[in-house]
Amino acid sequence: MSLARTETPGVRRILIGIALLYLALFIFMPLLIVFSTALQKGIIFYFKSLADFDTVAAIKLTVLTALIAVPLNLVFGIAASWAIAKFDFRGKNILLTLIDLPLSVSPVISGLIYVLLFGLQGLLGPWLLAHGWRIIFTPTAIVLATIFVTFPMVARELIPVMKAQGNDEEEAAITLGASGWKTFWYITLPNIKWGLLYGVILCNARAMGEFGAVSVVSGHVRGFTNTLPLQIEILYNDYNFTAAFAAASLLALLALLTLVIKSLIEFRFKTELKLVRKH
Repeated sequence: MSLARTETPGVRRILIGIALLYLALFIFMPLLIVFSTALQKGIIFYFKSLADFDTVAAIKLTVLTALIAVPLNLVFGIAASWAIAKFDFRGKNILLTLIDLPLSVSPVISGLIYVLLFGLQGLLGPWLLAHGWRIIFTPTAIVLATIFVTFPMVARELIPVMKAQGNDEEEAAITLGASGWKTFWYITLPNIKWGLLYGVILCNARAMGEFGAVSVVSGHVRGFTNTLPLQIEILYNDYNFTAAFAAASLLALLALLTLVIKSLIEFRFKTELKLVRKH
C-alpha cells in the first residue's frame, strides 16, 4: 500500500488514463453503438420494432423464464448456503463442487446434456413421448436450462456471508426459546439481506441474458421458443440490424440497471458495516 501511495502524479495519471481508455473501448463505445444504431431510424421505428409480434413474444418468454428460475434458485441458494455454512456433514465438499459445476461447464454443453436426456433420441425421450410429454424445443426446456446455468448465483453470494457471520446469534436465539423458523426470519435473514439481494440481481441478469444453453434446447421457433437474446440473433441474421439493436438495447438497459442496483447495494452494505463497527 505504501508503494502505491508514493507513485508520482505522472504515473498515476498514466494508470488512470489506461483504465479510462480500456473502459471507453470495451464498455462505453459498444453501448454507444448499440443505442445509436437502435435509434438510427428514429424513435418511432424503435418502438415499432419492439412492438413486433415475435419480439414481444420473446420478451414475454424471457420475463417468464426469469420469474420461474430466479425464485427457485433463491430457495435453493438459501437452503444450500445455510447447510454449507452452518453445518458439517459428509459430502459437503461434493455439494460445493456441484454448485460450481455450471460455472465451469460451457452453457452449450449444459444445453446439450438436456437434449441427450430429454430429446427424442435421448435417455428419457422415448418414455416421455410415450406418456405425451415433450420437453426439448418447448419453453419448459428453456426454463430448465436457465435454472441450471443460474443456480450457483445466489448460493455463491450467500455462502461467504453466512460463514463470516458464524452461528453465535442463531444459537443464542434458540437457547432463549426461539423456534427454527423465527430464528431464520428475525436473525439470519436480516443479516444476509444485502448478499441475498445481490445474488438475486445477478441471477436475474444471467437468466434474462442467457444464450448458449437456451439456444441448444429452444429449437428457435419464432414467437414460441425464442427468448430475447435468440430473437436478437434472428433479427441480425435477417439483416434487420436496426430492429436487432433495438432489442439489444433492452438487454443493455438491464445490464446498466443491474450495475446501478449492485452499486447501491454495495454502498448500503458498507455503510451498515461501518455503523456496526462504530458501535
